Amino acid sequence: MSPHIDLVFVPQGVEYRSVCNGLSATGYQSITVVPIPVGPQGVTQFLQRWLQQSHWAAPPNALLMGLGGSLTDKLSVGDVVICQTCVDGTKAMDVPMSCDSRILLSLSQRFSGTVMPVTGVSCDRIVNTTTEKRQLAQTYQAEVVDMEGFALLSSLQSTPVSVGIVRVISDDVHHDLPDLNSAISPDGNLQTLPLAMGILRQPLPALRLIRGSLKGLKQLEKATAQIFKP
Repeated sequence: MSPHIDLVFVPQGVEYRSVCNGLSATGYQSITVVPIPVGPQGVTQFLQRWLQQSHWAAPPNALLMGLGGSLTDKLSVGDVVICQTCVDGTKAMDVPMSCDSRILLSLSQRFSGTVMPVTGVSCDRIVNTTTEKRQLAQTYQAEVVDMEGFALLSSLQSTPVSVGIVRVISDDVHHDLPDLNSAISPDGNLQTLPLAMGILRQPLPALRLIRGSLKGLKQLEKATAQIFKP
């Protein structure tokens, strides 16, 4: 019997809205969708507060959902992946974190085995050059990069919460992205003015990023509907 998912963590903003839209399409009412900040520092601080306020009658099952970057030729924009393990790309911790095996199996069955199981590496900045992506893939034997996976898993490892991670690829390994790191505040909020400036400074990579993000968000909505359809 596949585990019932009680919670979905998803980065605040457009990714959160895509997941909510996907859930609405299924008519699901019983899922709590929790918007989280961007990046490991914001996630860790948020979860410390969130855990103090949370009380469960039974151990909950959770998903982390959102967009991610490809580190391999095998994954293109719009592809859905399931993370088996997550490693710390900030080098603060050497021990990889594993996702819940029951949730992994359930997700794999939902996607009929068509979705690639991957290792994710979590960084504390947006990885925007192809060179850096290739280096990450080589160093960590990872296929996907994100900013929240490892922080979420490590923050919840001593709690009753079981976690699975689903990512949708929004940028490939072949093209550079604009450097938008100045747009992320220390607490994990996106700041509009630095974001706009970063996009204006590098219009062609920015256009590619916007296209990839729109395709990824559409696929994230579909993937959510597929996971939670009755």
